[in-house]
Amino acid sequence: MDSIWLTGAQWLALLRIGLGLWWLESWRHKDKKGWFERGTGIAWAADVAAKHRWNAVRSGFETVVAPRPRTMAYVVVYAELAVGLGLVAGLLTPVALVGGLLLNVLYFTLMIHDWAEQGQNAMMGLISVIALFAMSWQKWSLDAALGLF
Repeated sequence: MDSIWLTGAQWLALLRIGLGLWWLESWRHKDKKGWFERGTGIAWAADVAAKHRWNAVRSGFETVVAPRPRTMAYVVVYAELAVGLGLVAGLLTPVALVGGLLLNVLYFTLMIHDWAEQGQNAMMGLISVIALFAMSWQKWSLDAALGLF
C-alpha cells in the first residue's frame, strides 16, 4: 500500500483517533445536568420514538428505555465517553468500535426522519466499520503496546 506522509496503518490510526475525538465532542457538548437531573435527553428520544412510523422502534423504546429513563441517560452519556476514550487511547479498540457502531445504528434508526443527523451517524458508522476491518489498533494504541488483539 502506498501512501503520502504516513504509512497506511498510521492513517488508519489517525482515522480511529479522529472518530474517538468526535465521540468525545458528542459527550462534551451534552448538557449532563439536563440529561441526569431533568431527563431531557431521554424525554426528547421518547417523543421521537412515540411518533416513529416503525412499530418496532416504538415498542422497543417502550420496553427497554421508558421503564428506566435515568439509567438509560447514564448509559447513553457514558457509553459515548467510553467509546471516545477507547478509540483515542486505542484501548480495547475493537470493543469501542463495535460499541460506537451500535450507538450509531440505534441513533440512525431512532432518528430515521431527521436528515440533519443522518449524515453524521452514517459517516461515523462507516468509519467504525473501516477502522474495525482494517484493524486500526495496530499503530498508536495501547492495544498494540500491550500486545492485545
